[in-house]
Amino acid sequence: MKIGVFDSGVGGLTVLKALRENFPEVDLFYIGDTARVPYGNRSPQTVIRYSIECATFLVEKGVDILVVACNTASSYALEALRVKFALPVIGVVEPGVREALKVTKGKVGVIGTLATVRSGTYQRLLRREGVEVFSKACPLFVPLVEEGIFKGNIVKAVAEMYLKDLKKQGIDTLILGCTHYPLLKDVIQEVMGEVNIVDSSLATAHQLEHLIIKEGEGETALYFTDESQNLYKLIKILLGNNLKPVILQEDICHGKS
Repeated sequence: MKIGVFDSGVGGLTVLKALRENFPEVDLFYIGDTARVPYGNRSPQTVIRYSIECATFLVEKGVDILVVACNTASSYALEALRVKFALPVIGVVEPGVREALKVTKGKVGVIGTLATVRSGTYQRLLRREGVEVFSKACPLFVPLVEEGIFKGNIVKAVAEMYLKDLKKQGIDTLILGCTHYPLLKDVIQEVMGEVNIVDSSLATAHQLEHLIIKEGEGETALYFTDESQNLYKLIKILLGNNLKPVILQEDICHGKS
């Protein structure tokens, strides 16, 4: 069985890691669109176009399930992907919401890219369940992760700047509404204190359980649209080994290597 996973950059590797740990029998194909990261400051139309291009690359690899490991793409492109491709398409937003509803006492914060927050997807799903929701865009978190900066004074100062308003609202649960953000989880937890932190990557893996056919021993293939400075370091940190990625030599919208 083959699962395809895509994200705007390296953040989706947190989802890939959860899938590898839960389903070692499955072949995994990952594409990170590092040439065009981040998606969070793009228009909805551009996010949909980029998402279809990444998904097409994976579908041509023969994947059986498509996982959209990007909150921005999950917020804007999920329906378009489900219409275009005749296979299960799983996003990361709904699993994260379900996980938050299990632990919240009624006040949930959501942090994500500007596009994810503007989409209102998390807010609508949570308010439908009678939950009070507070959201905050944290655009600097993605470039910090892409640069391999996960802790230290800079990260803490940025986190304190973004999260101070959510702390004042007295939230009891915080959804990390971007797959890059789990890499900053320790700092976010330190700043927020006694608040439940929801990582949607684990929740997404659990949602796939009923779709998985377990047979054989799976392999992992990594593809990226650009060779960023910290790419190999981040792969090793996230996946714990020296998997060698393929850097695509042509734009995925025009052709693939």
